[in-house]
Amino acid sequence: MAGRLFAIVGPSGVGKDTLMGLARARRPDLRLVRRVITRDPQAGGEDFEPVTQADFARRLQAGAFALHWQAHGLSYGIPCQIDDWLDEGRDVLFNGSRAVLGRAMARYPGLRVLHVTARPETLARRLAGRGRESAQDIAARLARADYALPAGLAVTRIDNDGPLEAAVAAMMAALYPERV
Repeated sequence: MAGRLFAIVGPSGVGKDTLMGLARARRPDLRLVRRVITRDPQAGGEDFEPVTQADFARRLQAGAFALHWQAHGLSYGIPCQIDDWLDEGRDVLFNGSRAVLGRAMARYPGLRVLHVTARPETLARRLAGRGRESAQDIAARLARADYALPAGLAVTRIDNDGPLEAAVAAMMAALYPERV
């Protein structure tokens, strides 16, 4: 039986990686994708594989990414390893972007989307707490935070504006509705 692929999407600062990590702690059989990003390794935040733009371009040319996109002046890649995990029957979660959802759905017709949301003031507080971006950068990210997802996707909304445990419970219910 093939595994299921979940794109975890939402604005910067909404807590996607935190929720994914807590879901993995509850379900060690989940596979979390470690994204390849052309970001400075000192930038902090999520666990990612930092690469230069040249290295990213070489990997892209070699077909190393199942999915890739550009956002915030950076290149992001999802390694092809996810295909192996899905073939093994593993459930796979990746921190995605709305920009790649159409291509993701074309390649993975069973794709499910978990759309994590929070109020703008919550996002602003979390982004400022990261210490990675200027006030101007944060304002630009917040301006892009309210967006529509492409039509035709199986989307479940997860509110991460209240207690973290409530958001984790909602994520687990979305991942494994048969166990709720």
